[in-house]
Amino acid sequence: MTAPYLLIEDLAKRYPGSSEPVFENIRFGIERGEFVCIIGHSGCGKTTILNVLAGLEQPSDGHVIVDNREVKGPGLDRGVVFQGHALMPWLTVLQNVAFGVRSRWPDWSADKINEQARKYLEMVGLGHAMDKKPSALSGGMKQRVGIARAFAIQPKMLLLDEPFGALDALTRGTIQDELLKIVQATQQTVFMITHDVDEAILLADRILLMSNGPRARIAEIVEVTMPRNRTRAGLHHDPQYYRIRNHLVDFLVSRSGGDEARNATHPVTVRPGLEADANAPATTDSPFVRASTELAA
Repeated sequence: MTAPYLLIEDLAKRYPGSSEPVFENIRFGIERGEFVCIIGHSGCGKTTILNVLAGLEQPSDGHVIVDNREVKGPGLDRGVVFQGHALMPWLTVLQNVAFGVRSRWPDWSADKINEQARKYLEMVGLGHAMDKKPSALSGGMKQRVGIARAFAIQPKMLLLDEPFGALDALTRGTIQDELLKIVQATQQTVFMITHDVDEAILLADRILLMSNGPRARIAEIVEVTMPRNRTRAGLHHDPQYYRIRNHLVDFLVSRSGGDEARNATHPVTVRPGLEADANAPATTDSPFVRASTELAA
């Protein structure tokens, strides 16, 4: 069986001086072009998992395999947007984005690099601020520069750590729409951390639900069975939306700290949006678990 584009095998993270791992036995896969969100309470290790996928942090146990190659460090095939903007303060907005573009395509001319950078700055509504330094920007504007920088290098995979949290509602919605357009046009693979269940339902093909830490695990995988061309305007008119949302909220409020979630070995995949299957697991043996088992063997 063909392994998924990204495969996580038995991932765990322990920090010196701690008696228990932050998370353990993390197993999941993401297909090429799939959009996956992960949700869980603070302290369960979501950002650490993302940092491991980015190659910025090493796991205590387990492996991360992208396109049949194990991740050993950062790479331009993975674009990362952090909660903080991480901009270089001595460069202008345009120069910050162009820096990433130049790293991705070192043979491009200066004009072509700036054209690519301008395109994505316009996309996030910063065409008027290209010549400003980060110190002259609001927090939300700085975050939009970081988003543009990640988009501009056209990575195979986007890793997003709550990238819209600092944005106002209107800008947040605009960037969500642009993200969907980019993903649909380029078939990029996306792994995103969010605390916003509505955002996850809008954007994701699947939503990973983590149990509480320490020893956090992926307890459930929720398939978003609504049509893929869903929009913010039409989301609330689909009866599946409410069933999926209620399932996510119920897990976060009532079940994420329970023994069943904390002791999950292989996460159960569920389809709460389908009324007939609202209370039944779709499968306990996902192709990602099977692929992981085969590679481990």
